[in-house]
Amino acid sequence: MTFAESITTCFSKYATFTGRAARPEYWWFALFTFAGSFALSAFAGFDTEGISPPEAIFTLATLLPGLAVTVRRLHDTNRSAWYLFILLIPFGVFVLLWMFTNAGSPSPNTYGEPPDFPIDGFEATAPSNLDDPPQFR
Repeated sequence: MTFAESITTCFSKYATFTGRAARPEYWWFALFTFAGSFALSAFAGFDTEGISPPEAIFTLATLLPGLAVTVRRLHDTNRSAWYLFILLIPFGVFVLLWMFTNAGSPSPNTYGEPPDFPIDGFEATAPSNLDDPPQFR
């Protein structure tokens, strides 16, 4: 998933809190929101008296899709959105960052099918023999 595809996907799923989001989708959108906020702050001169109107508009425009992609990213790691409450404890942000860097489950989980996008030219698919026990000799 490219940067542009991630932004398009996140805004097309503006308030979709169901399903799953792969790591590239989440991290490209996080980069977009960080870079956009930084650029608008720089444009406003890093005003310490508050947030400028363009920054406020950008923040409001990306708040809901950012929250939605965060919830979908947790779903990809087979975790509930309730894990966001970890932010209320000290150093909870580091626990969440660790969760966001974990690979998603390659097979369907509680929250649906794995995200569909090619990885290095190959289609992301789950192995077809997950129900078969391994054979040892």
